[in-house]
Amino acid sequence: MNLPLILDKTFTKIDFTKKELSKAEYDNCTFINCNFSNSYLSYISFIECEFIDCNLSSIKVKDTTFKDILFKDCKILGVLFNNCNPFLLSVSFNKCQLNLSSFNNLKLKKTQFESCSLKQTDFSQADLSYSKFIDCNLHLTIFETTNLQHTDFTSSKNLSINLESNNLKYAKFSKDNVLDLLSSYNLIIE
Repeated sequence: MNLPLILDKTFTKIDFTKKELSKAEYDNCTFINCNFSNSYLSYISFIECEFIDCNLSSIKVKDTTFKDILFKDCKILGVLFNNCNPFLLSVSFNKCQLNLSSFNNLKLKKTQFESCSLKQTDFSQADLSYSKFIDCNLHLTIFETTNLQHTDFTSSKNLSINLESNNLKYAKFSKDNVLDLLSSYNLIIE
């Protein structure tokens, strides 16, 4: 499907729940303080775009392309990123709420999550090798058969990662949060 190209455009304070975003390839565009809540962004391409202070909760992203995308100060609750186009998927998140979202079975090598809330987010079978979780809340986040090689968790909290069912080779933890890893073993640590 050939999509029209929208290049170098800034969208500010637009409520896309009332006016649907056109199906297109958005290249080097910026979305500031826009509301996409429950919107259909399926089959749209975003390349080298920024979403700043946007509400993207419960968006539909079937075959949506996200390449070199920055999400900053965004609310992104309950989004099934595993439905988006996995080809060249490249995203980073700064100060975002990603609770109840799913990145199941995606290749997310070298992805950065900084100061994000990832409560009950699903990373099952994802490849997060060399990624960074900087100052994130990982309460009840699901890591199951996840590749976490060389992943940095040193400043994050509320970790609950099964040591046997995930690849944690060379993953980085702080002395404070490494005890969270042992919580499922019901150990008494004094």
